[in-house]
Amino acid sequence: MSKPKPSIRFLGAAETVTGSRYLIEAEGVRILVDCGLFQGWKRLRERNWRPMPVDESSIQAVVLTHAHIDHSGYLPKLCKAGFKGPIFCTAGTRDLLEILLPDAGYLQEEDARRAARHGYSRHASPEPLFTRDDAEACLPQLHPIDFHTPFAVTPLVEGLFSRAGHILGSSCVRLQIGKSSIAFSGDVGRQHDPIMRPPEPMPQADTLVVESTYGNRRHPDVDVHQELAKIINETAEKGGVVVIPSFAVGRSQHMLHVIGELREKNLIPKMPVYLDSPMAVIATELFCKHTDDHRLSIAACDAWGDNTEYVQSPEESKRIDKQQGPMIIISASGMATGGRVLHHLRQFLPDPKNTILFVGYQAAGTRGRALLEGIDELKIHGIYIKVQARIAHMEALSAHTDYVEMIAWLKASKLAPQQVFVTHGEPSPADMLRLRLKDAFGWNVIVPEDGSRWDLK
Repeated sequence: MSKPKPSIRFLGAAETVTGSRYLIEAEGVRILVDCGLFQGWKRLRERNWRPMPVDESSIQAVVLTHAHIDHSGYLPKLCKAGFKGPIFCTAGTRDLLEILLPDAGYLQEEDARRAARHGYSRHASPEPLFTRDDAEACLPQLHPIDFHTPFAVTPLVEGLFSRAGHILGSSCVRLQIGKSSIAFSGDVGRQHDPIMRPPEPMPQADTLVVESTYGNRRHPDVDVHQELAKIINETAEKGGVVVIPSFAVGRSQHMLHVIGELREKNLIPKMPVYLDSPMAVIATELFCKHTDDHRLSIAACDAWGDNTEYVQSPEESKRIDKQQGPMIIISASGMATGGRVLHHLRQFLPDPKNTILFVGYQAAGTRGRALLEGIDELKIHGIYIKVQARIAHMEALSAHTDYVEMIAWLKASKLAPQQVFVTHGEPSPADMLRLRLKDAFGWNVIVPEDGSRWDLK
């Protein structure tokens, strides 16, 4: 009897941009590539509470592309449910997860406490998905691996990380499974990002899994400094506040860098700049530790703190909301799904002299997406807040490659895969990238359905 072929099951990031989870099965081996939380629509978030479709203890290893919560945030729950194996990642990803996962647990606990206190949960005693203690308990399972260094995921499977250029430690992952190989793009950065180094060529593999966040869009060709200066100056002239919901890792540091350059060139007036996210503050400090991942010098990283006040305590954060503008507040989370930025939105959304500026992708079902689509009231902490502030969006600051950049990157990689899966995209962008890849390369390209299982070539 012939052995069953290695297979992949799409347990997340299929038909959506969140919850990245890919299950590889081969000769009794089970490996999970990425282990993310679902975000956005309630029907997606509810999936975080369901058990995995396989026994968690039967998974031998997890391999992570990077530290963003939609790729890593389910780890505490997976470990709590019985997963005991190693979690392979790069050193940068390990360092980020040591702050991101406990913070995610803390936010889960805070949300449950707030829901119980104000009675806006349908549960009498709402519980967090996982706690800070759960998150800290899974950290010893992290195994950092250097880029370009082959490592044994299991005796049957060999892994390899290459740089993806998205955030600190972000990687593409190649798995060699017997005679089959599969490579995952993870989230792919941009060739000309002002901070991060460009993504390295995609590794050769029989099967590719590529992201499609911007599979149907090109990033606008604009002068980022000029556009940001215009938004800040127009808001400052009215005495308003610019609130920037920003991912703690990646976009927050990018914003500090660009705002610092604008201030240095006197293109914006002097005003307070607050980085209100303890997690973003630590992530900013990690930039000095991982200089191989980015283009900046240690001196340039240190300079971010010269004109920025790093906000640590909740009391300091609350005091900001009592101040008058003009000022700039950079605060997590980037899609306004939780965190301190919600308190700032409650305070500053009702005033038309203020600006809420989004600088990253906004997934369907998130508050950020709702604001960009023109909602007139936003529900925060169980109450509806009038939306009268200006809502702005700078897509040119995205850390994700667009479809033109994706095709150029893949062409430079000189690949010859037998099958390609397009994931991590909403239905329209995913299908458009499928068509573009087929036209550009003649590849066999598939947009897999959620939960589907495919044999590897």
